[in-house]
Amino acid sequence: MSGNAAFSMKDTAIVSVSHVDAPEVVPSSRFDEILAETYERVGAQPGLLESLAGIKERRWWPEGYLFTDAAAAAGAKAIEASGVRVEDIGLLIDTSVCRDRLEPSSAVTVHNALDLPSWCLNFDLSNACLGFVNALQVAGNMIDAGQIDYAVIVDGEGSRDLQEATLARLAGADATMADLFSEFASLTLGSGGAAAVVGRHSENQGSHNVVGGIARADTSHHNLCVGNLDQMRTDTKSLLNAGLQVSKLGWGDAPDAWLDADRYIVHQISQVHTAMLCETLGIDPAKVPLTFPLLGNVGPASIPITLSMESDSLKPGDQVLLLGIGSGLNAAAMELIW
Repeated sequence: MSGNAAFSMKDTAIVSVSHVDAPEVVPSSRFDEILAETYERVGAQPGLLESLAGIKERRWWPEGYLFTDAAAAAGAKAIEASGVRVEDIGLLIDTSVCRDRLEPSSAVTVHNALDLPSWCLNFDLSNACLGFVNALQVAGNMIDAGQIDYAVIVDGEGSRDLQEATLARLAGADATMADLFSEFASLTLGSGGAAAVVGRHSENQGSHNVVGGIARADTSHHNLCVGNLDQMRTDTKSLLNAGLQVSKLGWGDAPDAWLDADRYIVHQISQVHTAMLCETLGIDPAKVPLTFPLLGNVGPASIPITLSMESDSLKPGDQVLLLGIGSGLNAAAMELIW
């Protein structure tokens, strides 16, 4: 193994995982209609979001709905599904990229909404699209150390405001082909919420054991995707290539057993990314469930949303790999035994 690229858990498990859907379905054809004049003026072809990225639609929250509302709704659903008492929860981590403000943390609002006890430590953990996987590792370490009995990890993402601002810019008379390419990734995003309750495998019958994982970084690429809630500019091709390279680097530390897992829960970006990741790592695409065609890229909520949607089809003992790449660049993989 390379440095501290690999980690293992002693007695950590996902007790429950849940997701909530944003209610408003927004087809990619609506974006094409808004950008029709720009496409014609700069010589671009409409339909790229569906034909190239494979994203037919995504979802939006209603206007005024907060990211913390989504995170709290998912958290409440996961706690109910787990059967865990709120007074036994010692940690809440909010991993959302989207934030309603800079201060205070999103976690305090979710902590209050879920009526968690005063002794429940709470904070935000942000690492682009890898935040949720990173939080599983942090929570697992605290559980294995005996510091807490249970943790709740939440995430709430929303693409409405960013995409409305992006569409307004790209529909302007001065928008160029370069602008379209630079902001294309913004139009692939989606909205949703997800949460997981994490506890000890030995104390929670039917829980899903977190075995361990690997992580690698190449932060020389930290400028390839830079964004805020109003604009995100991405060098899509360079980001894809760099992400595949750091994933391949990390995969070199993967045990042989990972090459034939029962299911691969991959961070959902696009059909191009998914196909190339499978080819680079030697993963069977048939074992990779897809949610991006109808949800888009829901950031760090993407992996738990996809896991939640797949949970009913997984059998006890199935080997499940969580795989993700986060802007910056970071790559991570985590093994679960269902």
